[in-house]
Amino acid sequence: MTRTSRTGTTPTGTARTSRATRTFRKGPLWAAVLALIAGLLLAVTPAAQAHDPGPGPAPAVPPRQSMLRGATAGLFLHWGMFTAPKHYTCESWEKAVTDSGWTPDYWVDEARKLKASYLVLATFHSRLGYARPWPSTIPGSCSTERDLLGELVDAAEAKGLKTILYMTDDPQWHAEQGIETLDSAAYSAYKGKDVDLTTRDGFGEFSYENFFEVMRNYPKLAGFWIDNDNAYWEQHRLYEQIRELRPDMTLSNNNEDTPIMDMVSHEQKTGMTPPYDQPAAIWTPMPRLTESCYKVPDTGSWWYDGQDRPVSTGLNVGRYVANAGTSIRSLMDLTAMGDGKFPPKQQAFTDFMRDYLPPIWESLHGVDGGGYMYGGMQPGAWSDGAYGYVTVSRTRPTTQYLHVTTKPTTGDRIRLRDNGYRVQRVTDLRTGKRFPFDQRDGTLTVRSVTDWDPYDTVLKVETRPHREGVHPTGSVNASEPALTDGDFTTYWDNEGALPASLTLDLGRVQQAAYLGINQREWSPTYNRETFGRLEDSARIKDYTVSVSNDGTTWRQVKAGVLESARGIRFIDLGNSGVRARYLRLDVATTWSAPTVPRYYRQLQIDEIQVGHGYPRTRD
Repeated sequence: MTRTSRTGTTPTGTARTSRATRTFRKGPLWAAVLALIAGLLLAVTPAAQAHDPGPGPAPAVPPRQSMLRGATAGLFLHWGMFTAPKHYTCESWEKAVTDSGWTPDYWVDEARKLKASYLVLATFHSRLGYARPWPSTIPGSCSTERDLLGELVDAAEAKGLKTILYMTDDPQWHAEQGIETLDSAAYSAYKGKDVDLTTRDGFGEFSYENFFEVMRNYPKLAGFWIDNDNAYWEQHRLYEQIRELRPDMTLSNNNEDTPIMDMVSHEQKTGMTPPYDQPAAIWTPMPRLTESCYKVPDTGSWWYDGQDRPVSTGLNVGRYVANAGTSIRSLMDLTAMGDGKFPPKQQAFTDFMRDYLPPIWESLHGVDGGGYMYGGMQPGAWSDGAYGYVTVSRTRPTTQYLHVTTKPTTGDRIRLRDNGYRVQRVTDLRTGKRFPFDQRDGTLTVRSVTDWDPYDTVLKVETRPHREGVHPTGSVNASEPALTDGDFTTYWDNEGALPASLTLDLGRVQQAAYLGINQREWSPTYNRETFGRLEDSARIKDYTVSVSNDGTTWRQVKAGVLESARGIRFIDLGNSGVRARYLRLDVATTWSAPTVPRYYRQLQIDEIQVGHGYPRTRD
């Protein structure tokens, strides 16, 4: 078995970077290697270091990522020639936009209601006419005389937001509406050679030039949101040139983890239980910058099709909270009409969020997802049918927020694993009302909660500065050192070998009450198919735990099935725990089905912690 470090996997599961076996201690060389193979994309923020400092130095975060790392949400805008009512010439579309009174300030103000930090404008889109909302000297598709992009960039900048431009790689829909939207003849004349824009190479060349035109003309444009890759771009080092010419620009890629990109965006995850739990279908582990893009309307296309489609407030609030609770940005798609305004039901949603978010904003912004590499209590399924997420303040590590997005089916309380945090006070974030609580056997119980919010009851939990009852990092050695090094950018990989056996050495005979296991979040939590590929959960299923005082003679103390769920998972070793020097975790099976070979029998673990006791307190 080896200790490995990766930036992530592609949708097919093939590693996009070579795997490096770590045979050296972390130090300056380790930081340099990370910077080289991942472009600093695995950087841990200063806030992350405050929560769970690793033994080695963390590479610096590229300044261009600061806005995205600090963001909770963005506004996605699919809007172009074929927004209803459709326009079949560039001139008629531009005239209709201007005559309607379109103004970029509307979008910026709507984004602010959603507490968005950035806007992504998807007009140069394969199914919206490949319209370029900027004056261009490059012929080949619709280009406006009015500088709509420039106006949006300036309007957003004036109110503290950033603008990112969507770019497509795909020419296949060039005649979907019965008209030709790509002008190969004009582009060929411009280039002095024959170029067929309806082919991937031809379109790649055309779109490649547009990247450079935009970079040159819009110094305040924050980045590109790229809808997959084009071979022409890669062959001509497009991304490397963007890094050289505009090191301030971010790059995001849709549905593919390309190492040079700053962020991976995961498109429209559905089919989860509960339905708002989009992170359950996401396959990119922290600290990679990750975004979930989704349609706010319940039905319909990514763009306005002439209908005022319904909007589920509970579903969209739940998504927003779920993503914040797992350090994922929410890129919300609202379908702007021709004049830029949103249909009434979507407008009602942004008006609702304008009032809903401010009272709980401190629990959603400037926080990290709890239960992962940033510390925090355990998220997910809680007591009596309750479900929720944990966020941890970056500036006040002793403050956590419990987001109860599905209230318990009965009763006035919730119970969840406390992960060793001794609680001092629990209050309702909105009202300040104080709640009684009890801690024992690793569980926090908050009582007397009677006024459940229909979407997100937020409990502010204040704790002592340090976790209790956990053997500290450095005091436990493992047969696979990455398991106990306190560093979530390294992990152990079983490389498909099952059963797998992992041994922990406490140094001497000591008390052991439980194991806290953070498996790598590189797979969904359940079997699913998305974008034509099969996915499944690469997590522990059947296991046993055995103990020994000498490392030779073992006795089994626990056997069970570990639930397939995100975040830290616990294996308790009995009411009184055990005393031993060695603990051995034997994994017999994992959750993935053999029909999904990418994940079948695969297991990766970030960290295993050994607890020796539980905080016990009562309000």
